[in-house]
Amino acid sequence: MSTMTSDMIRARPVTTAALAIALIGAVTILGAWFFQYGLGLKPCPLCLEQRYAYYFAIPLAVMVALGDQVGASRKVLMAALAAITLGMLWNAGLGVYHSGIEWKWWPGPQECSGALDDLGSAGGLLNKLQSISVVRCDEAAWRFLGLSLAGYNVIISLALAAIAAWAAKMEWRPGAHSAR
Repeated sequence: MSTMTSDMIRARPVTTAALAIALIGAVTILGAWFFQYGLGLKPCPLCLEQRYAYYFAIPLAVMVALGDQVGASRKVLMAALAAITLGMLWNAGLGVYHSGIEWKWWPGPQECSGALDDLGSAGGLLNKLQSISVVRCDEAAWRFLGLSLAGYNVIISLALAAIAAWAAKMEWRPGAHSAR
């Protein structure tokens, strides 16, 4: 790591962390979109739900970086970093839940991993079949090194939560603002 980079990390940990969160989050979402639109792997409802944390964290991280540069309130920066940390921890939990469903450790939501219960009358069968989601939450569409995309989401979400928590800790330390 260059001296300039390590100096920036020490001098502006909040900005550095926020930019890292925004960049890693954006690459993650672009990767999900590549799998969806480029490779044709349709996401299940839980896959789509796991994207919400990124849609929240990326713009918030950009606002944190900008806010840190213009001297935003320390409390506001801390609150935003805490929100990113909690959101990504929640997302990691959702990823663990989804991975467990894929590994058949526990049942998933009825709408994407349960059995078809009542299809109704013969006349309503066509309508029912058109409304059924064919993308199942309990079948991993892709795996690499034994992990599905939900598993990789857990790792990335935990990393982003750790980065946000580290920045909050650095911002909270005594004298963090006196150097600026």
